[in-house]
Amino acid sequence: MDITFNKVSDFKKGIFTELLSDAYSFDNNIVATYKEKWLDDDEFFFDNPDIADYCGFISTLGDEIIGFVMCDPRNMPEYAIVGDNCIITKHKGKGYGKLQLQEAINRFAQKGTKKFYVSTSSGLTPAQKMYESVGFMRLDISKLEPWQIEQKQDIYYRLDLCTK
Repeated sequence: MDITFNKVSDFKKGIFTELLSDAYSFDNNIVATYKEKWLDDDEFFFDNPDIADYCGFISTLGDEIIGFVMCDPRNMPEYAIVGDNCIITKHKGKGYGKLQLQEAINRFAQKGTKKFYVSTSSGLTPAQKMYESVGFMRLDISKLEPWQIEQKQDIYYRLDLCTK
C-alpha cells in the first residue's frame, strides 16, 4: 500500500494534537510540555486552512492517517523550518517519516526554498538518523542564530538545496 499526502483542510481540527500525542506517547514529559502548543497549532491551522495547506500535509495509508509534516515558510525563499515531522507509533521505523520529509522538501524546493532547518532532541536518535539520511548536516551549537536557540533543542540541522 502506498503512502498518500493529503491537504490538511480535508481533515478535522484536533488531528495534529492526536497524532503528536500518539507519536510521543513513549514520553509523558514531552506530551505534558508541548500539548498546549499542539492545541494552539491545531486551532491556528484549522482556522486558516489556506496556510495549513501551503505549509504541510497529512499522510495516509489507505484510509488510515499515519502522520503529518508542517513547515514554517515565513523566511522563504531563503529558508523554511521543519516544525513537525510526525508518524504515529505503530508505523514508526517503516520509512514513512523519511518519505514524508522528502515530499515536504520537494514541495518547498519547487517554491524556491534554498535551505531547510530542523531541530530535535538528543534522545530522539531515530529522528537524527532520518534527518542525516536525507542530507541534513548537523550544526555547531556554538554558532546558532537567536531564533534557533529559542527552540530549546540540543541538536540542530541544515539542508542546503541545489537551486537552478
